Amino acid sequence: MKKTGLGWSDVTPKHLWLNRRAVMAGAGAALLAGPAMAKLTYSPSRFSTTEAPNSLEDITTYNNFYEFGTGKEDPARNAGALTTDPWSITIDGMVEKPGTYDLADILKDQPLEERIYRFRCVEAWSMIVPWIGFELSGLLNRVGVQPSAKYVAFETLVRPEEMVGQQSPILEWPYREGLRLDEAMHPLTILATGLYGEEMPKQNGAPIRLVVPWKYGFKSIKSIVRISLTDQQPQTTWNMLQPSEYGFYSNVNPNVDHPRWSQASERRIGAGLFAGRQDTLMFNGYEEEVASLYAGMDLAVNY
Repeated sequence: MKKTGLGWSDVTPKHLWLNRRAVMAGAGAALLAGPAMAKLTYSPSRFSTTEAPNSLEDITTYNNFYEFGTGKEDPARNAGALTTDPWSITIDGMVEKPGTYDLADILKDQPLEERIYRFRCVEAWSMIVPWIGFELSGLLNRVGVQPSAKYVAFETLVRPEEMVGQQSPILEWPYREGLRLDEAMHPLTILATGLYGEEMPKQNGAPIRLVVPWKYGFKSIKSIVRISLTDQQPQTTWNMLQPSEYGFYSNVNPNVDHPRWSQASERRIGAGLFAGRQDTLMFNGYEEEVASLYAGMDLAVNY
């Protein structure tokens, strides 16, 4: 595919697979970060939680990914039909080097880390996920953000012949999400290409997805094909559908309930049938790192 802008190599080196046990054994293990990707290495991150991750089974069989169906088991059942290689991302809007870039070339220049993040769904369930990814800011810096840009908008692939949920008008496709620029540039915000030392499972957003750990999970858009820089707050899918329930910011906040249920506590997936609920942490436990982004804002209004 023709590319413009960045001088990334057109050559994709021969890739390497490692089993999960070897990858999890220590820092610096080699990782294949998606189909037809270059051989890369990753290391643990200082941003990781010390909490034990959920099992791979938990993470890959209990998902929200409406492109493959509305049931929690539907993505695992239906996502196998998705073609993820080749893959490219269009980066446009208020950037110095717009273009359509092969994912393999993007990943060649990005240092990967393992980041064990808390992941909180607006439906009041949570997991601990060991993502493999890189900071979104690295990519944005590479393409050159223009001074007038204030927001970053994202779009998911539209391919209804493979993404069976898109054959239903339950949402307006493509799935859209957005961040304020300072949120996008925060070091906690990553683009993830894998988890548990393996390439990203299709039901979890292969081959590349956003992860913003202090926000509810629907903000972490999956299977990204477009990233746009803009000076206007972008439309986002769930906010378009029901703005009274899903705000643009969607920060995890135990003090602001969803109109139909409380957000004060959460259920940890995989904790067992008789495990009690646990208190929801402000900003999903990342308050120290991100609270300053919202200084002076009324978080009940800017929910």
